[in-house]
Amino acid sequence: MTMTRMISMKLAINEAMDQEMMQDPNIIMFGQDTAGGVGTGGEVDCWGGVLGVTKGLYTKHGDRVIDAPPTEMAYVGAAVGAAACGVRTIAEVPFIDFMGVCLDQLMNQAAKIRYMFGGKAETPLVVRTMVGAGINGAAQHSQMLTSLFTHIPGLKVVCPSNAYDAKGLMIQAIRDNDPVVFCEHKNLYETECDVPEESYTLPFGKARIAREGSDVSIITYGQMVNRSIDAAKQLATKGISVEVVDLRTLSPLDIETVLASVAKTQRFVAVDEAYPRCNIATDIVAQVVPKLFGLLKGAPQVVSAPHTPVPFSPNLEALYIPSVEQICQAVERTF
Repeated sequence: MTMTRMISMKLAINEAMDQEMMQDPNIIMFGQDTAGGVGTGGEVDCWGGVLGVTKGLYTKHGDRVIDAPPTEMAYVGAAVGAAACGVRTIAEVPFIDFMGVCLDQLMNQAAKIRYMFGGKAETPLVVRTMVGAGINGAAQHSQMLTSLFTHIPGLKVVCPSNAYDAKGLMIQAIRDNDPVVFCEHKNLYETECDVPEESYTLPFGKARIAREGSDVSIITYGQMVNRSIDAAKQLATKGISVEVVDLRTLSPLDIETVLASVAKTQRFVAVDEAYPRCNIATDIVAQVVPKLFGLLKGAPQVVSAPHTPVPFSPNLEALYIPSVEQICQAVERTF
């Protein structure tokens, strides 16, 4: 019998890593403050990363949880090397904004090892990182750079919208033999839903229909899934039936589910919190329109953040993030 309980996305990710480390002694973890407090009498209450996602793992798994200074180039490079040598590795880069420091290790090494060695080499690496605005982290701690890593062949990119998906996708990521960039929206950490106690996986490249509808499709991921569902509820009061597709993984991308939804509704809106140029929403439009142009009843719409750094001001940041109202307006434009 499957036992579920309401837990947060933060706890679901923690539980996924804990369960995998318990069943596989070959897993190690690097990160900043993952074991913060060790050696100062704080071992029982280690900080667990910037927002405490790995809290308690050092107490359970000891020296397999490795505290690193803020030197992403060094410890992500070490994680890539360990993974290439067969050690299943998790590395936490606190904010996706800092991934530029270790981009060579990911883009030119981890992403290309399998290809350059004719499929004979593997890199079982998960790079966990936080994405998105909403906690007043300012321009250097709030970006949604998911499309940057989706652009690179050889990297798998995941961005869950809820606790259930986060646990299943994290376990799948840890077991995967290719490098995975696991993007965790910091605004979703405290959101809760029913999550099974036991271990389970969700396959990469399989989107979910978050809400059924018949008049228009919204294609999105991460935090924007919840805002799109809220928009769908508002639009239902106007007689517009909205289907919401949660991509879950950006690479591989489940374009088949997207096409099936748009073919059914014959209208669609692509929503992405990222900068508007070359983001996931524009990629969805580019992939859907050539295949379904003759079926579309209205022009596709894109909802994105402005092409500007994320503002620090709480009022401006609230305006910066795509809103339920903007999504509703985009849906109405398709009619």
